[in-house]
Amino acid sequence: MTRIAIGAALALILAATAAHADSATCKKVTFADVGWTDIQVTTGTTATILEALGYEPEVKTLSVPVTYASMKTKNIDVFLGNWMPSMTADIKPYMDDKSVEVLGVNLPDAGYGLVVPQYVADAGVKSLTDLGAHKDKFDGKIYGIEAGNDGNRIISTMIAKPENKLEGFELVESSEAGMLTQAEKAMKKGDWIVFLGWTPHPVMGAMKIAYLDGMGDSGFGAATVSTNVRAGYEKECPNVGKLLSNLKFNLAMEGAMMEPVLKSGADPKATALEWLKKNPDTATPWLVGVTTFDGGDATAALKAALAK
Repeated sequence: MTRIAIGAALALILAATAAHADSATCKKVTFADVGWTDIQVTTGTTATILEALGYEPEVKTLSVPVTYASMKTKNIDVFLGNWMPSMTADIKPYMDDKSVEVLGVNLPDAGYGLVVPQYVADAGVKSLTDLGAHKDKFDGKIYGIEAGNDGNRIISTMIAKPENKLEGFELVESSEAGMLTQAEKAMKKGDWIVFLGWTPHPVMGAMKIAYLDGMGDSGFGAATVSTNVRAGYEKECPNVGKLLSNLKFNLAMEGAMMEPVLKSGADPKATALEWLKKNPDTATPWLVGVTTFDGGDATAALKAALAK
């Protein structure tokens, strides 16, 4: 009876391991990075963990539209930056044809929308429709980030709607760094500026800014960030899929990793590695039910990698 019990227990362990075993084709994991600092550090964190587990992560820098098109053609496996609800229009066609799947929210309590310096809000500009009355003070410009971004699309739609009273305004497309440079320059002079803001963000978090009201159903406002994978990926690569499903970040964590990247140009992946070394227990719940690529102890493998 003892031998039967031991044999049964071993069979259950082997079955559980097999359920999360990944084939050789899963060793390479391809991520999309759309160039936003928060996604750079979360992708860097995940890639660091995967390397410790024996995988070979690859990160490709792509725009949001190209990211989803590439997931449909199976050239991208994972995208950690599905900001919702602002990216509803971006992801909807791929959800409709079931070429992209959502594994869950990896960051709650985020925020996204148009912001102004606090001194501008104190002067009475508190809502989207307040901008039009002060067009000259804003030089008729709303600053966004890179072309193809969902936030830029939302801003363009807002400008085009007569009820928003934004006739004559133009969207200035730039980059995250370029937009922030412009905002910091304006705020040092006390000039009026309106730009795209989001949380988490250490630089914007340190600025005295205010989110504008009156965004309606535009997609701006309270936000969450979800993990996307190409269709079928979780079944094909269940061990990586389990790790991705377990990933849960928070505002403080992301802000701490983003700060050196934004302020001193630090490498996002190297920054993520240093943060994990200082906060190793953070990854413990992410590794529940996860093994190394060859079926070993994931927690021990990550601990050994962080000790180097």
